[in-house]
Amino acid sequence: MEFNGIDPIGHEEEPRRILRNHRLRRGIYLLPSACTIANMLCGYYAILATVDGRSSDFDHAAIAIGFAYLFDALDGRIARAMHTESSFGREFDSLADVVSFGIAPALLAYAWGIRALAAAESPEPLHLIQLGWLIGFFFVGCCAWRLARFNIQGMAPGGNRYFVGMPTPAAAGMVAAVVHAFRGAPIEDVRISLLWLSLVVLLGILMSSTLRFYSFKDVQWTRRRPSLAIILMIVLIGATALFSHITLLLITAIYTVHGPIIQLVRFVRHRLASRTA
Repeated sequence: MEFNGIDPIGHEEEPRRILRNHRLRRGIYLLPSACTIANMLCGYYAILATVDGRSSDFDHAAIAIGFAYLFDALDGRIARAMHTESSFGREFDSLADVVSFGIAPALLAYAWGIRALAAAESPEPLHLIQLGWLIGFFFVGCCAWRLARFNIQGMAPGGNRYFVGMPTPAAAGMVAAVVHAFRGAPIEDVRISLLWLSLVVLLGILMSSTLRFYSFKDVQWTRRRPSLAIILMIVLIGATALFSHITLLLITAIYTVHGPIIQLVRFVRHRLASRTA
């Protein structure tokens, strides 16, 4: 019996179902890309706010880098959860990271740490300004190096627990946390500026190093957790919301130093094992 190409059993719904699944799949792919674009937008805003140059603008730039950190964490987790990881998404994310965690924090570090000294006419601030833009470029170069190496080599051998080198969002977060802790008030002392530039150099070295930094990727957030862990999480969120200046600085500082500490512990264990062998 002819039904003009229509299957009376209902198989004509198959093309529609395939079309709906294709649209859903395309929407799932767009969600991580939207987070990456939001990450890049935060970095772009941080650059514009830094150029404006007021104390409040420096603080807003630091906060924007913090939001870029959140969006960068979201796009990767969404892509892995939805099984939508792709080469395009990885490269797009790296380009966004160069803007948000390379150029934006380097410009912020230069403007916040040195710009107030530019009005002085003594030769010391002049040399410091020249040193500042050079160190800022060093930071950007280390950021790009770290991202390119990660795209080729991936995580540290043995799983996904550790990054090789300090992650670029963490290094940028350290710069942003310091600026935010001072509420954007720029540095006006040459000695403090030198310490600040030394920190920026250290962060660049940590990014391009082979030290291991914990990734938190092995944490199963959907599993049941002890009530104490939930309470500590709530306390941490509350402290960040109410005392963001000091809390964020402590968190980023602890994460920055834990990589060298892990390396030191591994070195000591290796030495002790070699002696007892």
